[in-house]
Amino acid sequence: MAATEDPIAAFQAWMEEAAKTEPNDPNAVCLATATPEGIPSARMVLLKGVDARGFVFYTNLESRKGGELAANPNAALCFHWKTLARSVRVEGAVEAVTGAEADAYYASRARTSRLGAWASKQSRPLESRFALEKAVAEYGLKYAVGEIPRPPFWSGFRVLPRRIELWRDMPFRLHERRVFHREGDGWRLETLYP
Repeated sequence: MAATEDPIAAFQAWMEEAAKTEPNDPNAVCLATATPEGIPSARMVLLKGVDARGFVFYTNLESRKGGELAANPNAALCFHWKTLARSVRVEGAVEAVTGAEADAYYASRARTSRLGAWASKQSRPLESRFALEKAVAEYGLKYAVGEIPRPPFWSGFRVLPRRIELWRDMPFRLHERRVFHREGDGWRLETLYP
Protein backbone atom coordinates (compact mmCIF):
# COMPACT_ATOMS: atom_id res chain seq x y z
CA MET A 1 0.00 0.00 0.00
CA ALA A 2 1.10 3.55 -0.57
CA ALA A 3 2.86 5.19 2.35
CA THR A 4 0.18 7.86 2.55
CA GLU A 5 -2.46 8.15 5.23
CA ASP A 6 -4.94 9.44 2.65
CA PRO A 7 -7.23 6.55 1.65
CA ILE A 8 -8.29 8.21 -1.62
CA ALA A 9 -4.64 8.54 -2.71
CA ALA A 10 -4.01 4.93 -1.64
CA PHE A 11 -7.06 3.79 -3.61
CA GLN A 12 -5.90 5.70 -6.69
CA ALA A 13 -2.45 4.06 -6.47
CA TRP A 14 -4.04 0.63 -6.23
CA MET A 15 -6.37 1.42 -9.15
CA GLU A 16 -3.37 2.41 -11.28
CA GLU A 17 -1.73 -0.94 -10.46
CA ALA A 18 -4.96 -2.81 -11.21
CA ALA A 19 -5.18 -1.09 -14.61
CA LYS A 20 -1.86 -2.76 -15.48
CA THR A 21 -2.65 -6.24 -14.13
CA GLU A 22 -6.39 -6.91 -14.33
CA PRO A 23 -7.37 -8.52 -17.65
CA ASN A 24 -10.83 -6.88 -17.79
CA ASP A 25 -12.47 -3.82 -16.27
CA PRO A 26 -10.20 -2.92 -13.33
CA ASN A 27 -12.80 -0.24 -12.54
CA ALA A 28 -15.61 -2.80 -12.05
CA VAL A 29 -17.13 -2.50 -8.61
CA CYS A 30 -19.97 -4.16 -6.74
CA LEU A 31 -22.51 -1.50 -5.76
CA ALA A 32 -24.83 -2.32 -2.86
CA THR A 33 -27.98 -0.30 -2.25
CA ALA A 34 -31.01 -0.84 -0.04
CA THR A 35 -34.67 0.03 0.07
CA PRO A 36 -35.95 2.35 2.83
CA GLU A 37 -36.89 -0.86 4.70
CA GLY A 38 -33.27 -2.02 4.53
CA ILE A 39 -33.69 -4.78 1.93
CA PRO A 40 -30.32 -4.89 0.13
CA SER A 41 -29.44 -5.50 -3.50
CA ALA A 42 -26.06 -5.55 -5.24
CA ARG A 43 -24.82 -5.39 -8.82
CA MET A 44 -21.67 -4.58 -10.76
CA VAL A 45 -21.14 -1.08 -12.15
CA LEU A 46 -18.11 0.73 -13.57
CA LEU A 47 -16.36 3.43 -11.58
CA LYS A 48 -16.05 6.49 -13.81
CA GLY A 49 -14.25 8.87 -11.49
CA VAL A 50 -12.72 9.28 -8.06
CA ASP A 51 -11.37 12.33 -6.28
CA ALA A 52 -11.31 13.80 -2.77
CA ARG A 53 -15.11 14.19 -2.91
CA GLY A 54 -15.89 10.56 -3.69
CA PHE A 55 -16.49 7.72 -6.14
CA VAL A 56 -18.63 8.32 -9.27
CA PHE A 57 -20.72 5.98 -11.41
CA TYR A 58 -23.54 6.56 -13.93
CA THR A 59 -26.89 4.88 -14.49
CA ASN A 60 -30.50 5.12 -15.59
CA LEU A 61 -32.22 6.97 -12.74
CA GLU A 62 -35.37 4.87 -13.30
CA SER A 63 -33.47 1.60 -12.75
CA ARG A 64 -33.77 -0.40 -9.54
CA LYS A 65 -30.54 1.09 -8.20
CA GLY A 66 -31.66 4.59 -9.18
CA GLY A 67 -34.94 4.15 -7.32
CA GLU A 68 -33.26 2.69 -4.25
CA LEU A 69 -30.70 5.51 -4.14
CA ALA A 70 -33.46 8.12 -4.46
CA ALA A 71 -35.34 6.54 -1.54
CA ASN A 72 -32.30 5.66 0.60
CA PRO A 73 -29.26 7.73 -0.42
CA ASN A 74 -26.62 5.46 1.08
CA ALA A 75 -24.47 2.86 -0.65
CA ALA A 76 -21.49 0.56 -0.35
CA LEU A 77 -18.88 -0.29 -2.96
CA CYS A 78 -16.59 -3.32 -3.04
CA PHE A 79 -13.64 -3.54 -5.42
CA HIS A 80 -11.74 -6.82 -5.78
CA TRP A 81 -8.55 -7.17 -7.76
CA LYS A 82 -7.66 -10.85 -7.81
CA THR A 83 -4.35 -10.31 -9.61
CA LEU A 84 -3.22 -7.97 -6.82
CA ALA A 85 -4.84 -9.95 -3.97
CA ARG A 86 -6.44 -6.72 -2.74
CA SER A 87 -9.88 -5.30 -2.16
CA VAL A 88 -11.35 -1.96 -1.14
CA ARG A 89 -14.67 -1.39 0.60
CA VAL A 90 -16.32 2.05 0.64
CA GLU A 91 -19.42 3.09 2.58
CA GLY A 92 -21.14 6.45 2.52
CA ALA A 93 -23.97 8.74 1.63
CA VAL A 94 -24.79 9.30 -2.03
CA GLU A 95 -25.42 12.51 -3.93
CA ALA A 96 -26.28 13.21 -7.55
CA VAL A 97 -23.50 14.51 -9.76
CA THR A 98 -24.08 17.90 -11.35
CA GLY A 99 -25.78 18.16 -14.72
CA ALA A 100 -22.52 19.47 -16.18
CA GLU A 101 -20.63 16.41 -14.91
CA ALA A 102 -23.26 14.04 -16.31
CA ASP A 103 -23.31 15.88 -19.65
CA ALA A 104 -19.51 15.74 -19.94
CA TYR A 105 -19.32 12.02 -19.20
CA TYR A 106 -22.31 11.21 -21.44
CA ALA A 107 -20.70 13.10 -24.34
CA SER A 108 -17.53 11.01 -23.92
CA ARG A 109 -19.40 7.71 -24.41
CA ALA A 110 -19.51 5.84 -27.69
CA ARG A 111 -22.46 6.77 -29.93
CA THR A 112 -23.95 3.27 -29.55
CA SER A 113 -23.81 3.57 -25.76
CA ARG A 114 -25.60 6.92 -25.91
CA LEU A 115 -28.32 5.41 -28.09
CA GLY A 116 -28.57 2.46 -25.70
CA ALA A 117 -29.15 4.83 -22.79
CA TRP A 118 -32.24 6.16 -24.59
CA ALA A 119 -33.49 2.73 -25.68
CA SER A 120 -33.09 0.75 -22.45
CA LYS A 121 -35.85 0.81 -19.85
CA GLN A 122 -33.28 -0.50 -17.40
CA SER A 123 -34.49 -2.98 -14.74
CA ARG A 124 -37.98 -3.27 -16.24
CA PRO A 125 -39.31 -6.43 -17.95
CA LEU A 126 -38.15 -6.84 -21.57
CA GLU A 127 -40.78 -8.35 -23.84
CA SER A 128 -38.19 -9.49 -26.41
CA ARG A 129 -34.65 -8.82 -27.59
CA PHE A 130 -36.21 -7.55 -30.82
CA ALA A 131 -38.03 -4.81 -28.87
CA LEU A 132 -34.73 -3.54 -27.48
CA GLU A 133 -32.98 -3.67 -30.85
CA LYS A 134 -35.95 -1.90 -32.47
CA ALA A 135 -35.78 0.88 -29.87
CA VAL A 136 -32.04 1.33 -30.51
CA ALA A 137 -32.74 1.55 -34.26
CA GLU A 138 -35.54 4.08 -33.72
CA TYR A 139 -33.33 6.33 -31.59
CA GLY A 140 -30.57 5.88 -34.17
CA LEU A 141 -32.93 7.34 -36.78
CA LYS A 142 -34.16 10.08 -34.46
CA TYR A 143 -30.59 11.18 -33.71
CA ALA A 144 -29.07 10.33 -37.11
CA VAL A 145 -27.64 13.82 -37.46
CA GLY A 146 -25.97 15.88 -34.76
CA GLU A 147 -25.35 15.19 -31.11
CA ILE A 148 -27.36 12.76 -29.04
CA PRO A 149 -28.56 14.64 -25.94
CA ARG A 150 -28.34 13.07 -22.50
CA PRO A 151 -31.69 11.55 -21.52
CA PRO A 152 -33.36 13.32 -18.57
CA PHE A 153 -33.53 9.94 -16.79
CA TRP A 154 -29.78 9.22 -17.08
CA SER A 155 -27.17 10.67 -14.74
CA GLY A 156 -24.61 9.81 -12.12
CA PHE A 157 -24.09 9.43 -8.42
CA ARG A 158 -21.16 10.14 -6.13
CA VAL A 159 -20.58 7.97 -3.06
CA LEU A 160 -19.27 10.32 -0.36
CA PRO A 161 -17.06 8.02 1.70
CA ARG A 162 -17.38 8.00 5.46
CA ARG A 163 -15.55 4.64 5.76
CA ILE A 164 -12.91 3.11 3.48
CA GLU A 165 -11.29 -0.25 4.14
CA LEU A 166 -8.16 -1.31 2.28
CA TRP A 167 -7.63 -5.07 2.49
CA ARG A 168 -4.51 -6.92 1.42
CA ASP A 169 -3.94 -10.66 1.31
CA MET A 170 -1.16 -11.81 3.64
CA PRO A 171 0.38 -15.23 4.39
CA PHE A 172 -1.45 -17.64 6.69
CA ARG A 173 -4.69 -15.65 6.23
CA LEU A 174 -3.30 -12.94 8.53
CA HIS A 175 -4.58 -10.30 6.15
CA GLU A 176 -3.94 -6.57 6.46
CA ARG A 177 -7.11 -4.55 7.11
CA ARG A 178 -6.72 -0.78 7.34
CA VAL A 179 -9.94 1.17 7.94
CA PHE A 180 -10.21 4.92 7.48
CA HIS A 181 -13.08 6.78 9.16
CA ARG A 182 -14.02 10.26 7.94
CA GLU A 183 -13.61 12.84 10.69
CA GLY A 184 -14.29 16.39 9.54
CA ASP A 185 -11.88 17.18 6.72
CA GLY A 186 -9.54 14.35 7.64
CA TRP A 187 -9.39 10.64 8.31
CA ARG A 188 -8.87 8.50 11.39
CA LEU A 189 -7.06 5.23 10.73
CA GLU A 190 -7.46 1.98 12.59
CA THR A 191 -6.16 -1.50 11.86
CA LEU A 192 -8.50 -4.47 12.29
CA TYR A 193 -7.82 -8.09 13.08
CA PRO A 194 -8.15 -10.21 9.94
